[in-house]
Amino acid sequence: MATSFKSNDTNVSDILRAISDGRNQLPDFQRGWVWDDNRIKSLIASISNSYPVGALMFLEYGGDNVRFKYRTFTGVSTETKPDVLVLDGQQRLTSIFTAMYCRDVVPTRTDKNQPIKRYYYLNVVECLKNETNREDAILSIPEDKVLRSDFGRQIDLNLETKEKEFENHMFPLNIVYDFGACSDWRNDYQRFYNHDKEILDRFTDFDRYVLRVIQDYKIPVITLDRVTPKEAVCQVFENVNTGGVSLTVFELMTATYAVDNFELRKDWEQRSTDFKSKSTLGGNDPANAVLSDVSATDFLTAVTLTADTKLRRQGAKLLAVNVRMFYG
Repeated sequence: MATSFKSNDTNVSDILRAISDGRNQLPDFQRGWVWDDNRIKSLIASISNSYPVGALMFLEYGGDNVRFKYRTFTGVSTETKPDVLVLDGQQRLTSIFTAMYCRDVVPTRTDKNQPIKRYYYLNVVECLKNETNREDAILSIPEDKVLRSDFGRQIDLNLETKEKEFENHMFPLNIVYDFGACSDWRNDYQRFYNHDKEILDRFTDFDRYVLRVIQDYKIPVITLDRVTPKEAVCQVFENVNTGGVSLTVFELMTATYAVDNFELRKDWEQRSTDFKSKSTLGGNDPANAVLSDVSATDFLTAVTLTADTKLRRQGAKLLAVNVRMFYG
């Protein structure tokens, strides 16, 4: 079960382009993107400070050993067959892609798990202050680009237009990897202030010490060869996918079955829907009412125990037959 892999530092900008083009995708058994607003801001802060954020693990797609179904990242829609599947790094890459590359609003959550939509900005002035924690210089702005307080009655920050961004020295992070858009924003920003020398010098420093750090950021990538055996891929997936979001037994089994083209999650969702539907309709089988509240992991455990019990019984019967035949 030997694996063949390579490791190298890769520009995040190259990875993001590959995600956008559909060349980098996710195995379908991966759980959805779950990072909240605060974790996204922390990740942005780390990248802008050139701090390490951990390695990524990819699998070359297209070998005969592994037949994973695949899906695109959040914010991408394409029918392209991938070159690479991301085994470890979905949460980080999706956060970077949606907040710093994709122009659409970012669908994320609060620390209390309430769904929200956000745009992310860098405060040009605050980013250059030594006493400022970089995370405090990153603003998460609602979908309408107006930050309010006092139950919505007080407007604290309005970024509805480019001019409002210039007025408040707020750089939109979703253009940071688009060099043409960055250049246009900078020129308009300086024109807005009539090419004031202080503004020019400040943005020059911001570009050098913040934007270029983000644009040149590299991350270690370990890539498994496409001939890697499916058992090795599943073992690697189980070992590396910790990242603060623990996988359930059901998710790991989903990964195992996915290599043989069986969609365990979809199968379970259909069965769960059937259980709940029959329970609601008052079916004759009392098991339906019980099963309507059973989780995926509970059901899988029960099936495994039942199958194991049957195998043990069959083994015991076979042993008894053999003993009788041997002793006559």
